[in-house]
Amino acid sequence: MTVSNHGQQEIELSIILLSYNTAILTKKCIESIIKEIGEQMKYEIIVFDNDSTDETVTVIKKLAIKNNNLKYFHNKENLGFAKGNNRAVTHAKGKYLLFLNTDTVVLDNAVARLFKYYKENEETLHFLGGKLLNNDRTDQPSCGLFYSLPVVFAALFLKGDYWGLTRSSPNEAKKVDWVSGACIMTRKDIFKKLGGFDKKIFMYMEEIDLLYRAAKQDLKTYFYPEARFVHLGSASSAGRTFPILQVYKGLIYFYKKHHSTVAFAILKGMLQLKALLLVGVGRLTKNSYLVKTYEHAYKITEMV
Repeated sequence: MTVSNHGQQEIELSIILLSYNTAILTKKCIESIIKEIGEQMKYEIIVFDNDSTDETVTVIKKLAIKNNNLKYFHNKENLGFAKGNNRAVTHAKGKYLLFLNTDTVVLDNAVARLFKYYKENEETLHFLGGKLLNNDRTDQPSCGLFYSLPVVFAALFLKGDYWGLTRSSPNEAKKVDWVSGACIMTRKDIFKKLGGFDKKIFMYMEEIDLLYRAAKQDLKTYFYPEARFVHLGSASSAGRTFPILQVYKGLIYFYKKHHSTVAFAILKGMLQLKALLLVGVGRLTKNSYLVKTYEHAYKITEMV
């Protein structure tokens, strides 16, 4: 592992960026952080790279030369989201952590706004998420209810996101079950107390699992819409198939870990039904993407 540019100042906030083949996006993200924060706080940006094969190393090293508060760590294997972020935290000097996706752009002083709100309310909240926007600045659903069976059913069969049944983007600060892993602020001691992200989850559902475990310990999660970030989404995923399969794997793992065998059996049945329906639609419409993706998804459910 290589390391560059350790800042010597006392750090309040450690901003964690996990990169994987997103060189240009990571550069834009870092530049937006630096521009919007300015001199308002003592912070560091930790870029932990999961063995990118693009220009990430070159790009970040150039940025690090100009910015003493930027640290770069290059890992020699892809650890995934959970392990990668956990490893990055071991290098963090700040009392507070902000996990931020590399495909985000900070708007309107968002990091400082989020940090100020967190510090003012940290006696009553423990995790905090900002408002994510699509590239056209429309709201991106980025918080929601835990995935109980009714919520899973709504997500799979009722377009739950569209109706705000499963995920939403409130316009007021409020307590929620979970916030998107693309933007989560917490204290380092709280994160460590929970054991960090579950390292068995490679990608997707890791924030749900973390915040579910937090809720079991009466730790509260809030959504704060005054901190706004553009989030492109799935920038380091190869197409749409990979995220879908990871969601299937994530839901299966989450239910096996946290729910009864009966609940797991019902979940498995719903996932299989969804897969079979879309395979059927794909064959009728000669959509090879649907057929291939959901045949694979169905096989995932058969392996457990």
